[in-house]
Amino acid sequence: MNATWFFCLGGLGVFFPFYSLYLHENAGLNATQVGMVYAVLPLIGLFAQPLWGQIADRTGSRSRILALLAAGTAIGYVSLFFCKDFVSLLFGTALLACFSSALIPSSVAVTLAITKDAGRRAFGMTRAWGTLGFLTLVILFPPVLHFSQSLRGLVAIEGGPSEPGLEIMFIGAGLMVLICALVARRLPQTGAITVRASRGDWRRLLRHTPFVRLLFFVLLAYFFLQGPMILLPIFVRAHGGSLDAVSWMWIPMLLIEIPVIALLGETLARIGARGLLATGVIAGGLRWLVCGLSSDLSWIFVVQILHGITVAGLILGAPLYVDAVVPARLRSTGQGMLAMVGFSLGGISSNLSAGWLFENIGPDAPYLAGGIGALILGCTIPLLIPPAVRAETDEE
Repeated sequence: MNATWFFCLGGLGVFFPFYSLYLHENAGLNATQVGMVYAVLPLIGLFAQPLWGQIADRTGSRSRILALLAAGTAIGYVSLFFCKDFVSLLFGTALLACFSSALIPSSVAVTLAITKDAGRRAFGMTRAWGTLGFLTLVILFPPVLHFSQSLRGLVAIEGGPSEPGLEIMFIGAGLMVLICALVARRLPQTGAITVRASRGDWRRLLRHTPFVRLLFFVLLAYFFLQGPMILLPIFVRAHGGSLDAVSWMWIPMLLIEIPVIALLGETLARIGARGLLATGVIAGGLRWLVCGLSSDLSWIFVVQILHGITVAGLILGAPLYVDAVVPARLRSTGQGMLAMVGFSLGGISSNLSAGWLFENIGPDAPYLAGGIGALILGCTIPLLIPPAVRAETDEE
C-alpha cells in the first residue's frame, strides 16, 4: 500500500500545484473561469464518490475498484493534454473527475482495512508515503519541465505564458497514476477488505447523528479552505513569484506534513478525532489569514508550514472520525459521502466564490475571508461535533 500512495499522490504532485497556473497563463482563462473549471472536479464528485463507494462496498472488491479508479485517473490526466480552450478543458476535467474524485477516498478506505490490526501508527506511516511521493514530484517537475522546454526550443515571451511547455505535466501525472494502478492490482483481496454491505444499507448512516454532524462541519471547513488553495499558484504569481516559487512553496507544506502524518496515530490517541479536526481547521485559518494580510512572499512561504497540520487535522482527521463511527461494511461508502460533502459540495461553492473574490475584489480577498471563517469554525467544534460513536455493531 505504501507504493500505491506514493505514485497516487506523486501524480497529484505533478498536477495539482500547477493546473490553475496552466489554466490562467497557458490556456488564457481568467480567475472566474479557472474557478469554474476547478468546480467541475467536485461537481462530478457529487455523483462519482458515493457511486464508487457503493460499488466497492456492495461487491467487496475494494482493491480492484481502487486499481480501476487509478487507471481511469491516468486516462483523464492524459486527455487534458489535448484540451486547449475553456469548453474542452471543462469536459476534460469532468472526465478526470469521474475517477480521480473517488481515488483518494477509495485509497483511504482500503488502507484503513489493510492496517486495521497493525497498530495505531500503521495508517499514518502508510499515508506518509503519499506525502513523500507528492513532495518528490513537486520538486522534480520544474527542472524536468525546464529541460523539456529547452529541448523543444520553447522560451517565454512577453505577454505569453511563463512556462510555454507546461502541458507535459498531464503526461507525467498520467504516468505516475498508471503505475499506481498496476501496484494496486497486487493488493490483498481477502479479509476485512472484502466485507460486503447489503442493498440500501447506506441509508442508516443518514440517521446517525455523529456522522451527519461531521458532514455539516466538513462542508463549512472546505468552503473556507479549499478555494484559496486552488488559487495559490495565481496568488503567488500576483505577488511576483515564478513557477519555481510556486514549486518551492510546497516544500515547507510537505516537510512538516510527513512527520505529522507519520505520528498521526499517537496524536489521535492523545487528543482524539475532534482535537485533530479543531487543530487542522484553525491551522488552515491562520495560514490563509497571514497570506491575506501579507504581500511579502517570504512570510507567505513560511506560513505554508501550517498546511501539513491542516492535512493531518482535517483531511485525515475527518476520515478517521468516519472510520470510527461507520460499520466496516460501509467503510467505502462513508468515505465517499464524506468526500462528496466536503470536497464536492464545499469545494464547488468555495472554488466559485474564491474565483469571484479574486477577480472582482483582489487576490488577497479569498484568503482574508477564508482565514477568518475557518478560525471561527474551528472554535465551534465542541458544539458541532459529538464524541465518535459507531452506528452499529458489524455483522462480519
